[in-house]
Amino acid sequence: MFTRKKYVQKTTFRELFKKGDAMTKLSFVIMGSANLANKQWLKGLLFLGTQVAFLFWLIRNGLTALSMLSTLGTKEQGLVMDKKLGIPVLQEGDNSMLILLFGIAALLLCILMIVLYIVNLKSARHLYELKQAGKKAPTTMEDLSSLLNERFHVTLMTIPLLGVLFFTILPLIYMISIAFTNYDHNHLPPKNLFTWVGFSNFANVLNGKMAATFFPVLSWTLIWAVIATATCFFFGVLLALLINRKGIKFKGFWRTIFVITLAVPQFVSLLIMRNLLNGAGPINATLMSWGLIDTAIPFLTDPLWAKISVIFVNMWIGLPATMLVSTGIIQNLPEDQIEAARIDGANAFQIFRNITFPQILFVMTPALIQQFIGNINNFNVIFLLTGGGPTNSDFYGAGSTDLLVTWLYNLTLNTMDYNLASVIGILIFILSAVFSLIAYTRTNSFKEG
Repeated sequence: MFTRKKYVQKTTFRELFKKGDAMTKLSFVIMGSANLANKQWLKGLLFLGTQVAFLFWLIRNGLTALSMLSTLGTKEQGLVMDKKLGIPVLQEGDNSMLILLFGIAALLLCILMIVLYIVNLKSARHLYELKQAGKKAPTTMEDLSSLLNERFHVTLMTIPLLGVLFFTILPLIYMISIAFTNYDHNHLPPKNLFTWVGFSNFANVLNGKMAATFFPVLSWTLIWAVIATATCFFFGVLLALLINRKGIKFKGFWRTIFVITLAVPQFVSLLIMRNLLNGAGPINATLMSWGLIDTAIPFLTDPLWAKISVIFVNMWIGLPATMLVSTGIIQNLPEDQIEAARIDGANAFQIFRNITFPQILFVMTPALIQQFIGNINNFNVIFLLTGGGPTNSDFYGAGSTDLLVTWLYNLTLNTMDYNLASVIGILIFILSAVFSLIAYTRTNSFKEG
């Protein structure tokens, strides 16, 4: 009934070099030779021009950038004696930061050139196979036409891919590389050089001086992420159930009241809550005027109170989104199942436990995983509400409510320990990626999807 498509084995590059004509063999040395020999002028000139430009750059700048990448500079900035003048003069030193950046860029350019070289060989192989089959090689106009038709995806994706390479991958590799250097407040370029130190920064964070800060901050980050995610989910579901109960009037009004929170920019809500929870803020003033408290409650200045405060404020911000999603799920639940359960004598709690909640959890589990990862990296709530405070003298560059991401911020801008900040960033990524993959692949949504 069905005929299997015959697989045609491609000519290997070794066979191509042995059996190809002179211009085909020359393509292994001079890019575009096969294309020029077959009158594909535009493609051939592009290959050749790119090779010439690359070799020119490699001789003039590339080799120097690649060679300096191993040391990250050797000449320090400082005063040296000028024999002619007989006085010390300022010597311009190497900039390790720029050396690292240009070195990584040089490596990426070399990789791009290797990819283009392989494309050149594939093009030569294609021309060889066409000639062996007695077919005509496509002209320049036919190649251009194919780039706008059957190979339009290649044309469309070329520029975005180059943008991703130099504006995403290059900075990412650069920041990862810093984790393996001693680029800190004692080694700030251009005045000072920094160099490669291997995995010593990771050892320092996981088992050295920084471990006394890292593990408490990591513990609070995980506790915060779990509690913040759980409270927003359960109370959001509870709120949706209450509003959607039969007999509740003005359902749209109540939903609107809570959804208004989403209409206000998050940073505005957080700054307002920061002023309300201040020691001399309206909340403390009101409680004291009513005689309920004698002294101001340290909502943001006591470590325990500050942690409780950020959790409650996060609920205020996160509840409406969960409520809206839960409302949509509840309104689309199968009424026949619920009615059948009621006929069988199930009460409201049993219906919720066996029908409503499993359906909500099934739909929202992927979103819960996303929220958990988002809370691990929840910079706004902590930074705008407490600023990571109150201060903790036992921690290096971190306060009592700092998460890993806010600690990273402090290490970058305040203490200028860029190597440690890079290590923390890598560890956050590993933590988030591992949890996401494990959690998502174990969900029923993934298994049944």
